[in-house]
Amino acid sequence: MIHGFIKAASIIGAVVAIVPGAVLAEELAKKGTTSYTTRYVFNPMGYEITPGVGRVVPMLLVGTTTNTKGEAAFDKMKARCFAIKVEAGEKSYFDGSCTMTDDDGDKVFSTFDSRILDKTQPDMKCGTHSIIGGTGKYKGITGSEAFDCIFKKENKEMEPFAAYIVDTPHNVTWEIK
Repeated sequence: MIHGFIKAASIIGAVVAIVPGAVLAEELAKKGTTSYTTRYVFNPMGYEITPGVGRVVPMLLVGTTTNTKGEAAFDKMKARCFAIKVEAGEKSYFDGSCTMTDDDGDKVFSTFDSRILDKTQPDMKCGTHSIIGGTGKYKGITGSEAFDCIFKKENKEMEPFAAYIVDTPHNVTWEIK
């Protein structure tokens, strides 16, 4: 039995060595949909308050993704976003941009807007990402991602440098041209 295992491992190793570009991991489809969650640490970088009128909070968000369907797409990526939270009178919104990087160093770049909601996904009530492009295997990627926000630890006072944690489920649809 051990000899059979060693023989199988040797054959697989030989195929990977002989066939350039052979990949044992699942490659990203040119078109698809999936769901993933990013656990972000929101890091407020200060704030500006005009009492009775409004508040602005610039933030750095860092986190990692987990594909909730157990698929390889958008799984175990490092996310880094810059955002701004604006509260102005009755209006409140949260906008920014993100770069997600996989273990190969390939990246997906998106922008997000909390005022754009996908009405076909009422559970995704925080906003929508627009996928703008990427590098490496993601070159030519576009798409959209409706997302929700689940606050795990919130900083209600928005004090500078008091981080808080938010799980952000995403439903993503993409295409690579």
